[in-house]
Amino acid sequence: MSTVSAPVPAFCSGIRESLGDAELADFDALADELIGIERLGVAYSGGVDSALLLAVAAEVIGRDRVVALLGVSPSLAASERRIARDVAARIGVELVEFDPGESELAGYRANGLDRCFFCKSALFTAIDERIVAEHDLDAVAYGENIDDSARPDRPGSRAAREHRVLAPLAAAGLTKPRIRALARALDLPVADKPAAPCLASRIPHGEEVTPEKLRQVEDAESVVRAQGFSDCRVRHHGSVARIEVPEAELARLLDPAVRRSLIRGVREAGFLHVAFDLAGLQSGLFSLTLLEEAPRD
Repeated sequence: MSTVSAPVPAFCSGIRESLGDAELADFDALADELIGIERLGVAYSGGVDSALLLAVAAEVIGRDRVVALLGVSPSLAASERRIARDVAARIGVELVEFDPGESELAGYRANGLDRCFFCKSALFTAIDERIVAEHDLDAVAYGENIDDSARPDRPGSRAAREHRVLAPLAAAGLTKPRIRALARALDLPVADKPAAPCLASRIPHGEEVTPEKLRQVEDAESVVRAQGFSDCRVRHHGSVARIEVPEAELARLLDPAVRRSLIRGVREAGFLHVAFDLAGLQSGLFSLTLLEEAPRD
């Protein structure tokens, strides 16, 4: 476990005065969910949801009484870790990095539909056992929003409930578009950052999650982004890498130079074959497909 001291924040007190009516209403709704908390730990990834929660908590509770808790494991891409560090520094709070140890859990490695439950359970268990007392926290929160809470492919929310982790964004009724709007108003650099699910989400359910597979996915996605694509997923199908990019950017794959670079780089990441998915980027593809195929009661 490592700690990054809080730098001088780029945020300033009095930010409420700079907000429009809609953003101010959402800021106040979120602030109301934090009333009474003396010291808060935010399970933090550097994405827009947890970053907004962290920023508002820092403003409402105080930067010296809010701690960003970043789980660092093979399922977190190095690029995401750098972003998380930069955003926490901008907000001006202490950042604690730790290994949740999810890869030690057989349920996580088995990669069933409940993989996220085991991942989040490991995260919150590590926070409960190793961090809460050390940092004198009286509450822990995470960045689930109201849209997430309605989705059927979010078993991690069950782990949050079991560990009594707060979900202030969802409690305040904040949707993803409203979260992004408030993040823009607060000048958070990740306001428009695409969703970045953990690397394990690229491995089909039922196929074991291993550090080597996660490394292959991370390296291959770095190759895709280096070619200028705004977002991507590289799905791991054994020796085959299936590349998804936003539908609006599919035409770039027709450029022979781009295609050759992608094929060469993805093969260097450890795949034998490279496929391009003409359906474009499909978030939550593996989980949602299985859930749709499941028999109904």
